[in-house]
This record gives sequence, structure tokens and C-alpha cells, in this order.
Amino acid sequence: MTGVPESAMVLAAGLGTRLRPLTDTLPKPLVEIGGRTLLDHAIDRLVLVGVARIVVNVHYKADVIAAHLAGRLPPPRIDISRERVLLETGGGVKRALPLLGERFFVVNSDVFWRDGRDEALARLAAAFDPERHDAILLLQRTEGAVGYEGRGDYCLDASGAPRRRGEGDTAPYLFTGIQLLHRRAFAGIAQERFSLNLVYDRAERAGRLAAIVHDGEWYHVGTPDGLAATRAGFASHRLEP
Repeated sequence: MTGVPESAMVLAAGLGTRLRPLTDTLPKPLVEIGGRTLLDHAIDRLVLVGVARIVVNVHYKADVIAAHLAGRLPPPRIDISRERVLLETGGGVKRALPLLGERFFVVNSDVFWRDGRDEALARLAAAFDPERHDAILLLQRTEGAVGYEGRGDYCLDASGAPRRRGEGDTAPYLFTGIQLLHRRAFAGIAQERFSLNLVYDRAERAGRLAAIVHDGEWYHVGTPDGLAATRAGFASHRLEP
């Protein structure tokens, strides 16, 4: 697919503490929706738009996840980035930069989505302008998000640019955990352990952060209630594989 990055990263190193006791024995990326793991669902979406190389970072029950990935049939090429110490989302991506291209997708492994008319990843790639953007985020209207209990993350200004909500405020859009980044977004960041929020905020201040709004369904699988709602949605007529 023209314009789609050749590489991507799936963030799978988290502890999944809010899904306990399920995650006491099973890493969250291997929780199943419709008989397929969250990690496989994410990889399948990336392969669907033409991504050829995927990096998966691991920490908690790393060997279990690595063994599962070893059983996947190619494509794509999958590289494992092992973190002896959790590096958070930004640190995990920074560590994997040598395995990624100039621009690449990053997808959280605790989200599940259904595309609208077009693939969400393809829409991100089409909207990303490497001359003007360092990052583009897929946003979701909070009122349509399943398994989400927060106050939103972003507003969109008159030009469509995202603006992070102020402390104590609410915002109509949440960040879905699905994005496209340029490697220069990490330039000058010295710390090894940091959140990707640092990258987004730097890009926003520089006028180089963009966003589009998801036109399909989005589910957050971070809690037992969110998992139950996602499985119920998958089993319904509204959510198909």
C-alpha cells in the first residue's frame, strides 16, 4: 500500500496489573479476543496494510510472549526487544529505533479496534506529512469508547490540530494507542526511561503533532470489565473478526 511505513512496533512489555488475577499467569498481550490474542490482532492489522517488519518489546513473562511469536507463520519479520528493566512507552520505542525505519507505526497491545470504511492505519499513513509532522495520533471520541473510564486526552482546534487537555479539564477525544511516528521525534531525548507523552508534547509545542479521528469501533482491554465488554462486542453482530 503506497505511503505505508514498512516497519512498526507493538508495545507488549507492560505488567497488566489491572487485569489481575488473569495476568498473574498470562501476559496481557496474550489475552484472547475471539480465540486470537490481542498481540496477534495487532500484528494482523499491521500486516493487512503492508507492514513487513515488526518489533515487539517484552519484559513481563518475556519468554512466554517470545515463544508465542515464534509460532506465527511469516510474514512479517518479527524482532523481539527485551527490556530487563521497564523503559515505559517512550523508552521502549527509543531502544528499538535501530530496528525501525525513518517512520513507523506504534500500537499498544491492550487495545482492540474495528476499522471503519478504510483501515485506520492506512488513514494515519495517508494523513502523515513527513515535512510537517513528527507524530500523528489516532483519536477516538470518548463517548464511543468501550472500556474507557478517563477524562479524555485531546481537543481539536479550528485547524484540526490536537491540543492536550489541561489538568482538571475534560476532553472529547482520547488517544487510542495507535500512532505513526518519525524517528526525529526522539532526537535530543537523553533519558532511557520515559513516556511517549514527552514525544507528543514536544511535537505539539513545535506545531508538528497531528491527529485524525477513528471512524470505527475502539475497545480498551485494560481491566476485567473492559475485557468482558470487548469479548461481548466481538461476539455480537456489531463486531466481526
